[in-house]
Amino acid sequence: MSMLDIHNLRKTFAGKKQKVVAVDDVSFTVLPGEMVGLLGPNGAGKTTIIKSVLGIVEPDSGTISVKGYSPARELRQLLSHTAAVLEGSRNIYWRLSVWENICFFAGIHGISVAAGKSYFEHLLTTFSLKEKRDSEVRHLSQGMKQKVAICCALAKQTSLVFLDEPTLGLDVETSYELRDALKDLVQNEQRTVVVSSHDMDVIQDICQRAIIVSGGRVIADERIIDLLALFESRTFKLVVAGAEHKELLAALTHIFPHFTYSTNDRQLLLTANLPQASDLYALIDLLREHGAELETINQEAPDLEKVFVNLVRKERERCNGI
Repeated sequence: MSMLDIHNLRKTFAGKKQKVVAVDDVSFTVLPGEMVGLLGPNGAGKTTIIKSVLGIVEPDSGTISVKGYSPARELRQLLSHTAAVLEGSRNIYWRLSVWENICFFAGIHGISVAAGKSYFEHLLTTFSLKEKRDSEVRHLSQGMKQKVAICCALAKQTSLVFLDEPTLGLDVETSYELRDALKDLVQNEQRTVVVSSHDMDVIQDICQRAIIVSGGRVIADERIIDLLALFESRTFKLVVAGAEHKELLAALTHIFPHFTYSTNDRQLLLTANLPQASDLYALIDLLREHGAELETINQEAPDLEKVFVNLVRKERERCNGI
């Protein structure tokens, strides 16, 4: 059985002149134990989708279920399996200590301090908050407040967790700590996590799959590895020496128009965007013909941010009839 099912979800809001479509016929499924990235530009509908699942927003049409429970009919049962961090540190009480916050939010979910103590301590250790256990949240840094909010959600020990911009306000070191903690959550606790983030590097690192939303619609729903393969880079960086630069550049321009270059006293630094990866062999042959010595060659690694930008741009062009 799937953990989360969304079918044909639609939600509109009243605008000044006409209705604004926030979510337009969205459908996707999340399986138990998956870590899924929910991506999209601002206003794409990500938060509306999450709030619809949690019963905060009532959709116009479509169906939602978490472990078979519907927010329209069985919200209490659905929420017993769900936790969320939607607005980071705004979710927690600043005048309570870190420990008091964790115990309070777990208690609301029916988990007593006695029953949850060892797991609460585990969360403090995992998120490097043990030394701040008895500190009031208002005295903590923004990054630590964010970690406390996540701990409070995880302390509920639900099957499904939504994290909206979990790395917001975190420094680099803390961001990597959070990534490791979330990976552990899925691998060792078999939780299901949906992460909404603008930080593509984080999504690429921790998620197996990405759902990309633009204009309220799902424009891609693929494994990360498949998305990267779809936009595999054909950009190569080469360092060459021993050739007459002007003659070589003239020949390159004639055959490979999409390249940039820079020079120093001895070397020519080329960045070539090739129509086909196999064109690299023709490029190397051309360099040899002009007596160029190829010193280094590197292919640009694909990344999720480039995939995201490409997909969103193509969807906007499609919508605008370009």
